[in-house]
Amino acid sequence: MGEERGGGSCGITRELQKLKQQAMEYYRENDVPRKLEELLNSTFYLQPADVYGHLKANYFSKLAKPPTLCKIVGKNVLDGLGLPTLQVEIFCTIQNFPKNICSVMIPTHFEVHENALPEVVEAEEVERGLAVSTAIQWVNETITEELRGLVPSNQAQVDHMLRLFFVKKVQEDKERKELEKSLEESVVPVPPPVMPPPSAPPPAKKKGQKPGRKETITEKPIPPAEPAEPVLCGSMAIGAVSLAIAKASAILGSIPLYLNIALLKHNQEQPTTLTMPLLMVSLASCGKSSPGKLNLMKEVICIPHPGLTTKQGVEMLLEIRKQINKVIESPPPPKVETKKGHNGSKRGQPPVTSKMSHLGCLIITCDTVEQLLLLIQGICANLGLELGTNLHLAINCAGHELIDYSKGKYEVMAGVYKSAAEMVDLYVDLINKYPYIIALIDPFRKEDAEQWDSIYNALSSRCYIIAGTASKSISKLLEQGGIGSPRSHGLIIKHTNQTTMSDLVEITNIIDSKKHLTILGSTEGESPDDSLVDLAVGLGVRFIKLGGLSRGEWVTKYNRLLTIEEELAQEGTLGFKEEHTFFYFNEDAEKALEAAAGAGELLEPPEPIFPTEVVEELAKM
Repeated sequence: MGEERGGGSCGITRELQKLKQQAMEYYRENDVPRKLEELLNSTFYLQPADVYGHLKANYFSKLAKPPTLCKIVGKNVLDGLGLPTLQVEIFCTIQNFPKNICSVMIPTHFEVHENALPEVVEAEEVERGLAVSTAIQWVNETITEELRGLVPSNQAQVDHMLRLFFVKKVQEDKERKELEKSLEESVVPVPPPVMPPPSAPPPAKKKGQKPGRKETITEKPIPPAEPAEPVLCGSMAIGAVSLAIAKASAILGSIPLYLNIALLKHNQEQPTTLTMPLLMVSLASCGKSSPGKLNLMKEVICIPHPGLTTKQGVEMLLEIRKQINKVIESPPPPKVETKKGHNGSKRGQPPVTSKMSHLGCLIITCDTVEQLLLLIQGICANLGLELGTNLHLAINCAGHELIDYSKGKYEVMAGVYKSAAEMVDLYVDLINKYPYIIALIDPFRKEDAEQWDSIYNALSSRCYIIAGTASKSISKLLEQGGIGSPRSHGLIIKHTNQTTMSDLVEITNIIDSKKHLTILGSTEGESPDDSLVDLAVGLGVRFIKLGGLSRGEWVTKYNRLLTIEEELAQEGTLGFKEEHTFFYFNEDAEKALEAAAGAGELLEPPEPIFPTEVVEELAKM
């Protein structure tokens, strides 16, 4: 018995010795004894009150492995209009435990149609629901597996893997469509009976046209509408995951998201200053969906002077909106009866009424272009503000919504149609009459390239011509490696669908290299997520185009702008915003400048023109 007991004891001892030896080798390989000795010696001299807190915060956390992605979760949530959209949550393994780091929401790319037909709305709801559910499936089943174990701070690697995943999905979709097409072609359809074509009716004679006289003036046919760029169902998963990982990296690095984006933009070199983007705030809407006759102004946008802080600009615009509300809510003046029994008001100037748009601005009933502009001009004068000095205006014309394909013309007012050539004259007259309008967004469809050239030649020295909906998507712009048509001063870019953080950095670099303006815009169906503001600051865009100063999804973003400006001011890193300037470049001049730069020659650039100078010159005339 004793021998057996003694033999067992020896076996246990040998096992313990073996374990001790393995432990010593394990700790020695990881340099634990030396590091612990240094730690204990330094802690003894410091003698902190919270010994274990000191050890964890200042030593063990630094020695731990960096956090890695362990799970990415996609969820169906509601956007600012109560419609489904995608939310992505990021989980990381930190010191051997999973931890929820952050979440982001990405808006869908769908436009909001105020007065759409019920069948159109229903079809879009189905398409939207499928896009969101597909995106959730991508995130939860494949993307989370492919990105597991990656370090969130390696944004380039994450975006590269997301891009490869998306390319694979595009190929799968292409193969599926080709298979469906081949199956359809394999079924031989029964040809319908051939019916003789109806005889064409005689051409209608215009009023006053004599018999036998031919009409000599013919309108130039408009170019047909280009097919819409295809959007792969579920693609919003790519943009959402890329943004969520950028946000997670910022949180784990204890820096704000805008600084993380700025580091990506500047190759991990922290810029000495960051500049706040200039505000483009929607004030009113008199577009196609408004109840008045006027269709031309989908958005009337206020741009505070660059010399004002973001806070000063917001406060000024809140006061202007407050005064507009007072005018709208005040009862109309008593009608003055004339001898004929008609009131003395001007024709086409009905009382101004309004309701709130999904863009967070007022939908105002107007029958003429002048009506709303004179209202804003009068309110500014009453507040001691001068349009063209304290603030400027921009007009989102939404040309693609104005076109009537049956007539081949733009319906600028109810029943009033103008050809593309006539629209150029209309815009030139508008800017001549109201020089404080310094930007026209989407004055035409993207297909009317000739008119884009014409309006650029006519107005580019005093008004920004901006392509929003008329511009190609970020993916297409990156494919072609340039800005392309239509001709403009700048582009409105949006973070939607498969656009990654790396894509945003690349496209803004391209736009900057072409000396064009970058406007980071929101989609029409926005979410309460405020990450868009951090992207604008980090990317260093010139303008940020948000909705109005109403509705939670917009106000959240304005509050984030105010917070960032305050942070940068306190840290002494708030940059200076330059005055609005206009340069006129024709294509030949641009090519000459590029050729001269390549040859080492220096050509004098054109003199910049300031909006205030334009206003002053016109005032003297």
